[in-house]
Amino acid sequence: MTPNENATRPTPAPERPLPWWREPMLWLVLGGPLAVVVAGIVTAVIAVRGSDPVLSRSSEPLGSDTPAVQARNHAATPRPER
Repeated sequence: MTPNENATRPTPAPERPLPWWREPMLWLVLGGPLAVVVAGIVTAVIAVRGSDPVLSRSSEPLGSDTPAVQARNHAATPRPER
């Protein structure tokens, strides 16, 4: 090829760029953070909807805990000496 042949050859038309939502690298870069944000929102919704009721801070044990408290106290009490 001579230098004149390159000069007379028409240049191809530039390709039209892809729209931003069709660019694969964009989804690779934004996909991870978007997944984390969605997972955080789902976790927050689950935490708010399925929250446990607040327990009272009274010093009296509840009726169902009474046998366990008695057993704990019995096990912690030293044996009387004979």
